[in-house]
Amino acid sequence: MGGFFGVASKQDCVFDLFFGTDYHSHLGTRRAGMAVYSKESGFDRAIHNIENAPFRTKFDKDVEKMSGYMGIGCISDYEPQPLIVRSHHGTYAIMTVGKINNTDQIVDKIFHTGHTHFLEMSGGDINATELVAAIINQKDNLIEGIQYAQELIDGSMTMALMTPKGIYAARDKLGRTPVAIGKKDDGYCISFESFAYLNLGYTDERELGPGEVVILTPDGVQTLVQPGKDMKICTFLWVYYGYPSSSYEGISVEQMRYNCGRKLAMRDDATPDTVAGVPDSGIAHAVGYANESGIPFSRPFIKYTPTWPRSFMPTIQSKRNLIAKMKLIPVHDLIKDKSLLLIDDSIVRGTQLRETTEFLYQSGAREVHIRPACPPLLYGCKYLNFSRSSSEMDLITRRVIKEMEGDYKHINLTAYANPETPEYKAMIDKICHQLNFTSLRYHRLDDLIESVGLDKCKLCTYCWDGQE
Repeated sequence: MGGFFGVASKQDCVFDLFFGTDYHSHLGTRRAGMAVYSKESGFDRAIHNIENAPFRTKFDKDVEKMSGYMGIGCISDYEPQPLIVRSHHGTYAIMTVGKINNTDQIVDKIFHTGHTHFLEMSGGDINATELVAAIINQKDNLIEGIQYAQELIDGSMTMALMTPKGIYAARDKLGRTPVAIGKKDDGYCISFESFAYLNLGYTDERELGPGEVVILTPDGVQTLVQPGKDMKICTFLWVYYGYPSSSYEGISVEQMRYNCGRKLAMRDDATPDTVAGVPDSGIAHAVGYANESGIPFSRPFIKYTPTWPRSFMPTIQSKRNLIAKMKLIPVHDLIKDKSLLLIDDSIVRGTQLRETTEFLYQSGAREVHIRPACPPLLYGCKYLNFSRSSSEMDLITRRVIKEMEGDYKHINLTAYANPETPEYKAMIDKICHQLNFTSLRYHRLDDLIESVGLDKCKLCTYCWDGQE
């Protein structure tokens, strides 16, 4: 995944760019970059690895040297970016958020038009942002190039291009990721997270629609391509990835999570002593559950955050599990001899939650009831690298289904996505047994959609029901 921020200002923009980009640190763990432009100095850029240090630490010296009245910055799990590209369009800086599923076909197509090479990243993959720039450069102007990229890419792609004229911002074709615009007296900004500009003095202007393309200058925002009618914004943004103080399509992340917890409580018959949330994303869900059920909310473990930012996470899964465990500090007086109901945002592989449950039992818990705040994840995300793994068999649901079915080639996953079927119930029972929970009840998809408050046709629910 990744987050981005951009500024077009009548004054030097580096302060706003630095802190606006930093506010997206929860969305990426590996690479970060900033690029600025001024008429006097042209383009300037800095990119750093942030795997073992937070964004601010890596970029504090760059901020002292950089200057410009326009800038773009991003934090990414994968590609080093922004890139500075020189083409027949002139020189521009580009950053992207999304996923390309048909990279090989696009590369072959571009090679046939005379493109000579792509630089590979250390893992051997082509930088997706470089590939997007190559697609754009196939056309006679930037607007046609951006639209061509949106049409050609299988997956999703939101992008921002900074030129001497202004910053072009394009939301992906079906609006799977958000683009918010902020305004203040001396300029405008674009942001993935709508909260990122509030403390910098900006006020909400509006959100871009699906496929909309605008140009941002210090004097205003002009729409160059009108938004499309169809939208499929990712529902998992509200469940997990989005920061609590953000909102998408006018819907608060924190309020949506309260709604989820309420809905979970309304369908539940468990009678625990206390309700708790796995820090941090499970907290609001748990508060909603506690308020609706009347069962007290507690914090039986605390997340240690001073020296453990999310960006300090190894890429090796076994080490990530260990680090996640080390962050949680138990409060034994709130655990010993207690029946606990624990809400997490989701269950992906199940490894961390199983270890958390064992940790609670070892600390004296009598019962541990688990309530994920979304339905079972059955499909790896094709659009935004959510639930990204080397194989869908990493998902605990798929492993359990394979154990139950044996012949994995002819499995009807639709039955396992429907909470009314015996297949669904058998899957949940088996997951509950394998992970050693006292009981397990997932959030229903219909309740999740109602918690958001948008029509299902506007939401992407692919990871739960496989519907595109």
